[in-house]
Amino acid sequence: MTFEISQICIPSSPGIYLMKDSDQKIIYIGKAKNLKNRVKSYFLKNQNYKTQKLVENISDIEFVLTDNESEAFLLESNMIKKHRPRFNIELKDQQRYTYLRISNEKYPRLLVARRTRDGKFLGKGKIFGPFTQGSSKLLTIGTLRKAFQIRICKTLPKKVCLEYHIGNCEGPCEFKEAQVQYPKHLASLEEVLKGKNQTKIFTQKLKEEMTQAADLQQFERAKEIRDTLVRLGSLQTKQKMEYVENSDEEYFGIAEQDQNAAVMNFRMINGVIRDSDKFFFDLVGDNSFSNFLFLYYSTHKIPKIILVSEMPEKRELLESLLSEQAGFSVEIQLPKRGKRKDIINLILKNIKLIHSKGGDPGLVELQELLHLPNLPKIIECFDISNHGEDFAVGSMARFVDGKPNKSGYRKFRIKTISGRDDFAMIGEVIKRRYFRLLEEESKLPDLVVIDGGKGQLNAALKSLQSLGAKIPCISLAKENEEVFVPNQKNPILIPKNKSSLKILQHARDETHRFGVAYNRTIRKNQIK
Repeated sequence: MTFEISQICIPSSPGIYLMKDSDQKIIYIGKAKNLKNRVKSYFLKNQNYKTQKLVENISDIEFVLTDNESEAFLLESNMIKKHRPRFNIELKDQQRYTYLRISNEKYPRLLVARRTRDGKFLGKGKIFGPFTQGSSKLLTIGTLRKAFQIRICKTLPKKVCLEYHIGNCEGPCEFKEAQVQYPKHLASLEEVLKGKNQTKIFTQKLKEEMTQAADLQQFERAKEIRDTLVRLGSLQTKQKMEYVENSDEEYFGIAEQDQNAAVMNFRMINGVIRDSDKFFFDLVGDNSFSNFLFLYYSTHKIPKIILVSEMPEKRELLESLLSEQAGFSVEIQLPKRGKRKDIINLILKNIKLIHSKGGDPGLVELQELLHLPNLPKIIECFDISNHGEDFAVGSMARFVDGKPNKSGYRKFRIKTISGRDDFAMIGEVIKRRYFRLLEEESKLPDLVVIDGGKGQLNAALKSLQSLGAKIPCISLAKENEEVFVPNQKNPILIPKNKSSLKILQHARDETHRFGVAYNRTIRKNQIK
């Protein structure tokens, strides 16, 4: 079944998209400057074979927003390396962006920064980057070395070498004046690599050199400078997806809505955001942000620094408990400015996106647990109230955005079934309801819920199939709150504290109440 792209809300912001199959396994990760335009392009006609196979396997698409395309580029790379989706090829074993390193020698050199697979940088010194544009690393480095008179020799010689004689180095190995000037050149280089004001001055200088080279018909030199200007442009974009520090950090944002809390986190390892998760819980009893953090770190690696969008209650106690558990000092911080604050703002932006997808975070949770193609904003739940052969009725409760929509409730007097056959009665009610909606071309629900077990579910599925109605359908068995889904032998057991289960229970209980009330009315009228 082809994924209905028109049924989901796609943001127009920059970010990454994670395409998932029916088992909720990530099969493709991509980036886009405009997510809406990029994702919709997959579903146009005349696609190549690989894209067609990808689209055939899509059952869900998840989005993570970024502030610009460069950040999307970097997060895409990190997520691909972690999840290794089968439809991604190019980035699995390649590093497509560049870091530069200033060594910690007496007269430091400018080098390409190498890193291990887990993100650690090799060699000592200061790391700068990433440089996300262009494929040539050495061209930029060569121009920067020449512009700032940075030495290239691996071992400092006793006398000046050829680089001095051709004007690329002032010779700190031999001349005292050059030794005094070298730290100044290095400081200017660092300003450029950090993307500060010096970058503009250096860029203007390069533009003048490019114009002069073109006037002198030195076209290769002009092209080299032009390419360098393109690469230096990436330095002027603030990067949050790659925040280079030598500590492990984890970021948490929390937002509340209708007595529910949504939490999203970014895990940062060796200065690189590697992954993100989202969680939902009800704000009842002892459920608090502080309690959530403690429970979270009972099963996850504890970092040295935890950064949050709001300070959890009993912060000092929580820090003490986590420090004792980790074996080192753990600090919880509330960033006020800088890159850390930018990352927190980005997490809150993503939580806002989650909330906007449906009125209740439990609906997002329900979509993920049941692998539904769309957010179940409209749920219709059915029950049979059977008190003897003459008093059998069907009832339907309609929920919109996780809340009862009583004007949409419906009741059915059983017409074609005699006896006490609940399965057949469910089949009749389902067929009558959706035959009418299809005939009227009315909007179908996002999810049908049947009060009962596997037998009731199969009866409902049979009626839907006879109508050609492709509506996700499940059943909820009351005894153990088991959720039965099509083509799956074992039921799904949703934890009792989950908002998603509470929505299903509320819909089931409302349907039962409505059906019993209707049945009671019929019996009273019959007696009269």
